[in-house]
Amino acid sequence: MTDREPAEPNPRGFLHRLWSSLGPGVITGAADDDPSGIATYSVAGAQLGTGLLWTSVITWPLMAAVQSMCARIGMVTGQGLASTFRKKFPRSVITMIAAALMLANSINIGADLVGMGDAMQLLTQVNSRLWAIGFGLFIAWATIRLRYITLVNALKWLTLVLFAYVLTAIRLHPDWDSVAQATLTPSLPRGRAAWATLVAILGTTISPYLFFWQASQEVEEEKSMGRQSPAERQGATPTEILTRKIDVGVGTFFSNVVMFFIMLTTALTLHVHGITAPATSKDVALALRPLAGRFAALLYTIGLVGTGLLAIPTLAGSAAYALAETFHWREGIDERFPRARRFYVVLALSILAGIGIDFANVNAVKALYWSAVINGLLAPFLLLGILIVASDQRIMRGQPSSRLGRVTVGLATAAMFFAAVAMFVV
Repeated sequence: MTDREPAEPNPRGFLHRLWSSLGPGVITGAADDDPSGIATYSVAGAQLGTGLLWTSVITWPLMAAVQSMCARIGMVTGQGLASTFRKKFPRSVITMIAAALMLANSINIGADLVGMGDAMQLLTQVNSRLWAIGFGLFIAWATIRLRYITLVNALKWLTLVLFAYVLTAIRLHPDWDSVAQATLTPSLPRGRAAWATLVAILGTTISPYLFFWQASQEVEEEKSMGRQSPAERQGATPTEILTRKIDVGVGTFFSNVVMFFIMLTTALTLHVHGITAPATSKDVALALRPLAGRFAALLYTIGLVGTGLLAIPTLAGSAAYALAETFHWREGIDERFPRARRFYVVLALSILAGIGIDFANVNAVKALYWSAVINGLLAPFLLLGILIVASDQRIMRGQPSSRLGRVTVGLATAAMFFAAVAMFVV
């Protein structure tokens, strides 16, 4: 345990204190609703109507438990996830994980940029590839140049764009009784395609890159408080852990509310009118226009761009943290480029690779959807590693995750393994 003194109460207003206490958990939760998630939820609603609305309820406690466990690892050990993995697993295994994460994240970044470019072309009639290049270069510059606290504050404000999806669904005036029935009465998917959609939902909700980002941002938070060495960062007070649990709980709840409303929007529009296989994000927005009104399509498009700006630094950053921790490189968004050159090169390369994917004529929705499926297949193996680390008294310095947390993450792991197997055998 640590002997840090709890912080003095802030005399300012409740809302200001609440906003100030929110950080890595809210950003991570909101980043979960990236263009990949939006595409996956849109496909789920278009294909299966309201049949999978119940997943937004089931995945919230699972996602919250996983992200809280990753946060606890970062807070208690003072190190990121890859660094703690090194204490339990061979370096070759960690290297493979880090390389796979960078590859998957680069594909996801590319698909996100394609979706963002399509959305902006719809709004401005300017070529989508120019937008993709512009967004990619801007995000790389901002992530490298901005200090951690500046970047975090910008990302927190960007989370507000997700309300666009809530407004879009509300404007459709759904039958809330039937929506509640579909939400509260789970039904298992039928057929391989439906199971693949469930795996994609789990993969984009409980997503590997978020595990690494959450733990590493706890380290960044500690550094921003002046705790520069691992020894200074070790341990966490009960108040600090509770504060982060609230932060993660709010972020994951917000993420799942948005997930619910995206699926509801496309279920009430695309699915009802027989549009079950949208090919691009632009197709989804164009299909919404005559069915839900121009304003609803505009909100959908703006939300897509905003979530991309929020998620791409998270995607690129998580891969950079994982590789830096694996090879003992200097790391951190607060570090200047000359001091953490390799960390920032990996971050920039992930984004540049994503820009390159835009020139490969990628089908944005399919790429985003299948990247979520791949994450759904990889995540349970990572969750096993997280459970092993979080249960280790020595690594966790006498502050392992609670039994309830371990049981909940164990359920998430089992559910993801079950869905992945069912996708292949059903």
